[in-house]
Amino acid sequence: MDRQIEEIWNLFNSLYPSQEEEQRALSNAPLLAHYTSIDALEKIVETEEIWFSNPPFMNDLEEVRFGVVQGSEILRTSDVLLNSLATDVRRAMFTTILNKYIAQFEQDHLFDTYVFCLSNHDVKDSDGRLSMWRGYGGNGRGAAIIFDTSKITLLPDSPLIVSRVHYGSAQKRLDWVKDLAKKIAVIISKSQIPDDKIYVVAKTAFERLKLFALFSKHIGFAEEDEWRIVYMPDRDTTERLKPMMNYKNGPRGVEPKLRLKLAPLDGVIPNTVTLESIVAKILLGPNSSSVLALRSVSRMLELLKRPNLVGRLAASSIPLRGATA
Repeated sequence: MDRQIEEIWNLFNSLYPSQEEEQRALSNAPLLAHYTSIDALEKIVETEEIWFSNPPFMNDLEEVRFGVVQGSEILRTSDVLLNSLATDVRRAMFTTILNKYIAQFEQDHLFDTYVFCLSNHDVKDSDGRLSMWRGYGGNGRGAAIIFDTSKITLLPDSPLIVSRVHYGSAQKRLDWVKDLAKKIAVIISKSQIPDDKIYVVAKTAFERLKLFALFSKHIGFAEEDEWRIVYMPDRDTTERLKPMMNYKNGPRGVEPKLRLKLAPLDGVIPNTVTLESIVAKILLGPNSSSVLALRSVSRMLELLKRPNLVGRLAASSIPLRGATA
């Protein structure tokens, strides 16, 4: 990266959480649960892969579009931000280039942006969240794979980003973007950014907006207490994860998937990470918690050559009975 470009980019570092802040936040949420079906549990254990979904095929597509579409409109029309650019030429450059990055994201990057969803899990919780069982765990017939994130170290150049989801009303999220525009304006006003480097401002503004869109949801989902691992294709400059891009042919038709292998991968996954090293518990849902179900899943784990996971198997005691999957 050109030194001047790097210096301008660094002016906006305060808009992003630091690597240390992200690691500290992850350490403060040591257990994260992925609620899924028994069939998916079997595939994860057998292949040591976790499957990431594409936002346009998720139930919160509106959230991503809300952040990008509504947020970019705020950045394009913010009087405070536009005034800080000082001239019509600089303002036109900013909006033109911002529109270019938005179009590039929608046309080239969104299709291969992937998300793996988890729910914060209290160390004292032996049952899991009823709403999560109903929404994602086969209406209580599935399982929750509980990961110990204290065993995971974030790598600075990884195309995978791990962060907590932030919740708010539509107005609160719009206000966040307005505040972002003000912060960008302050940085511009205090700096001497040449005309031919205004594109750096537009790029960093969009990159921050994109992260906001991917890690924010409507307040109605707050009970999920969600964390996400997001694969950002534009950060995967050497295409380390391209061989893991795949598909699933399911009830909704064919969907793109990222099948991430839980094994050391240079620059992406630390050498200490394997499936067995990061799984703290496998919790069966309240409608799959009988003695027979426990013994059956135990046999499954043994036949899949994962005997170390058998001792981590437990069952929810929530009295949810009679529901259908």
